[in-house]
Amino acid sequence: MTKVILIADDEPQLRLLVRITLEDDDYAIYEAEDGQQALELAEKVSPDLFLLDNMMPGYSGIEVCQRLRMNPKFIHHPIIMLTAKSQQHDIAAGKTAGVDHYLIKPFSPLELMHLVEEVLS
Repeated sequence: MTKVILIADDEPQLRLLVRITLEDDDYAIYEAEDGQQALELAEKVSPDLFLLDNMMPGYSGIEVCQRLRMNPKFIHHPIIMLTAKSQQHDIAAGKTAGVDHYLIKPFSPLELMHLVEEVLS
């Protein structure tokens, strides 16, 4: 069964990297360029996994995560935060909001692929 992944990042290059890295596997990948679009798209496509940038226009990745966790539909869906913020307090804030895993930018495509496979297995 095809797994649905929603990538929300305001950087088109990063969304392209994620798509290229994961498209050969059996994933349906949807893209959002900001937090509001991510929340709207989530309702439409019901992703199995969320890949969220922390710093986006509108809602941040943390805010999107908080809103997803308040929705019973997504309360147990895994969320991976893609961020350049690697300070301990940033990671703690994400964990409090409901982030399951962190990938610190820049990350390798192989690192992304392995984490996605692990989370969705």
